[in-house]
Amino acid sequence: MLDGVLFFPVTPFAPDGSIDPRTLGTHVRAGVSAGAGAVFPACGTGEFHALSPREHTDVVRTAVEAVDGAVPVFAGVGGPLPTAIDLAGAARENGADGLLLLPPYLVNADQDGLVRYVREVAEAAGLPLIVYNRANARFSPRAAMEVAAIDQVVGFKDGVGDIETLARTVVAIRESLRERGKPFQFFNGLPTAEATVPAYRAIGVPLYSSAVFCFAPEISLAFHRAVTTGDEKQVDALLAGFFHPLVALRDKVPGYAVSLVKAGVRLRGLDVGSVRAPLTDPTREDLDELSALLERGLELVRSA
Repeated sequence: MLDGVLFFPVTPFAPDGSIDPRTLGTHVRAGVSAGAGAVFPACGTGEFHALSPREHTDVVRTAVEAVDGAVPVFAGVGGPLPTAIDLAGAARENGADGLLLLPPYLVNADQDGLVRYVREVAEAAGLPLIVYNRANARFSPRAAMEVAAIDQVVGFKDGVGDIETLARTVVAIRESLRERGKPFQFFNGLPTAEATVPAYRAIGVPLYSSAVFCFAPEISLAFHRAVTTGDEKQVDALLAGFFHPLVALRDKVPGYAVSLVKAGVRLRGLDVGSVRAPLTDPTREDLDELSALLERGLELVRSA
């Protein structure tokens, strides 16, 4: 069972465009030392969409070695069914503790097809698997119950933001698993998840991914402490002074949910390179705004 702040590291690229394992190792070790509850390499923030299968394996192997058993490592997998199965097998062979299953490539499928996709990856992988509800993989409460019943499936991560449907899904899954006593967890997977944490916690979804942890663990951890201890004053201060303005900046350009995070890591002194096409790096003006936001957030933490 996972707990704490979930760390989704960026994937560093060298000047020639190749994966930079040494910098990735530094990035992951810093996150674990800062207090990450788990590490999720090669996921959305790690530019899963832009990695070759070999690069994906290198990223997962490097992350596992850097974590060195300190916390669980859940690797991102997904895409076409054979690719998802191959990546899952490679992640297992390289020491991953579990998987986050991203949507299949491009196509829209009916609910039975989505359930079949999850089942085939889960059974082939043989690792604990969290299903990511987002984009073209939106599960109805009925389909979510079906995937939750699969032995290897241990969690459901929401990246849609439909609170009403998710609330019904949470209750339906809990009721369906009650007699089995199967451990199961729910996750908030929206971009800049902290902005919606209060709403998600209200419907029984306390865990969330923190992209901000990549470049400002101090802010991320301060928010987590505040929200879990009921310090509403600090929660509101961080939302108003940092997270909500960050969301506004993020929404200016498609892809900024990733490229702003990577830019933030660079601002803190670790050269992780640029994002890969089709994403774009922030403009100078937006970098300046991000830098000002970062300083404001750190000041809020220092003055608390």
